[in-house]
This record gives sequence, C-alpha cells and structure tokens, in this order.
Amino acid sequence: MTLPEPSGLYYPNRIARAFFTAMDDVMGKNGLSQLLGQINMEAYLDDLPPDNLNREFDFSKIATLNIALETMYGSKGGRGMALKIGQSAFSRGMKDFGALRGVTAAAFRALPLEKRIDYGLQGFAAVLTNFSDQPCTVESDGNALLFVADVSPFSWNRRSEKPVCHMMVGMLIECLRWSSNGYEFYVRETQCRATDHEQCIFRINKSAIGERTR
Repeated sequence: MTLPEPSGLYYPNRIARAFFTAMDDVMGKNGLSQLLGQINMEAYLDDLPPDNLNREFDFSKIATLNIALETMYGSKGGRGMALKIGQSAFSRGMKDFGALRGVTAAAFRALPLEKRIDYGLQGFAAVLTNFSDQPCTVESDGNALLFVADVSPFSWNRRSEKPVCHMMVGMLIECLRWSSNGYEFYVRETQCRATDHEQCIFRINKSAIGERTR
C-alpha cells in the first residue's frame, strides 16, 4: 500500500495514545497486531506514545492507520471500525481535556440541549486547536452545526472519491453524546480534503435522534 509522506503536523502524544488504546478495545490485541504489522508500526503494540501533551505524533501516521483499516476490513468494514475507534478514543483520551472538563458540571447540564451540544463542539474544537496542529471551528447553518477542520490527519495526503475522516465522525458522535448526557446526533462529513476540498466539514443536525442512549 502507498503510505502518506510525513506532514510536519502533529497530534499530542496523549491523543495518539488514546487512538491505540481505542484500537485495542475495538479490534482486540490480535487484530491490532495484524494491522500494525502491515504498516511497520508494531512497536506501538506494547510501547504506546507517552501520556503527555508533546506534539510528536505526525498526522501521516494517523492517515496510515486509517488506510490500514480500509485495507484490512474493506471500505465499508473499515469505516465501521474507524467510527467505533473514534468514539472510544474520545471517551478514553479527549473528554477530560481543557474546556471539555466542564461538561459534567451541574450548571452545564441545566442548559438547553442545543446549547449543550454547541458548547460541547466548541470545547472539542478548542482542544484540537490549542493542543494539536489541527485548527477547528464551529459554525451554525440553519438547522445544523458545522464542525470545520482546516486540515485533518485522517485525510492527510490522500485522494479518494468519498470522505475518509471516519474516526473524526466517531469522535464527534461521542462528543455530542457526552455533552448532551446521552443523546445521539446524526453526523456526516460533507466535504473532505481527500476529495479535493479545501477543508474537512462535518454537518451535525441540531435535533437529536430519538431517545437518550444512556
């Protein structure tokens, strides 16, 4: 498989560590070992990135993991695995960052649902903007919110007919569930740098899907 060249852009080690832990959760040790063996990243099986905020995990490595999932499980299967990994990674490594810590406060829980999901997404965007090389913003678009990433590690140096940032979709789904105290929201990547767009844009319906999941 053709792998992306190094980007010079980085996630902090703590977020990268969360991805590997999430992959272990979702795929199991044997599945993760097989995947990492395909891309010469076996060292991360037992030696995770350190639990610190140093920006040292290149975006190209995350794109490589994304490609390996699609190669190993096929396009549809890889997408499903990536969604689950993104959800687990948010729960394990991102919900306790900076602005997201206040989501469990009683005052936050008392806000209207639409405010909670807006503030939750704003907090997630602030985490990625402040702790990584992935600037993100949140915009309102009628009945939807747009989560906009100027650059995405999942689509770094890739070309595809369809959006590929499935792990980010999974993280956003879990961020919304976390900030809404258990509601599901429909999230779709409408533009992707891998499909020759200038940004990766994720559209989130402001209305929840059905009842709370927990």
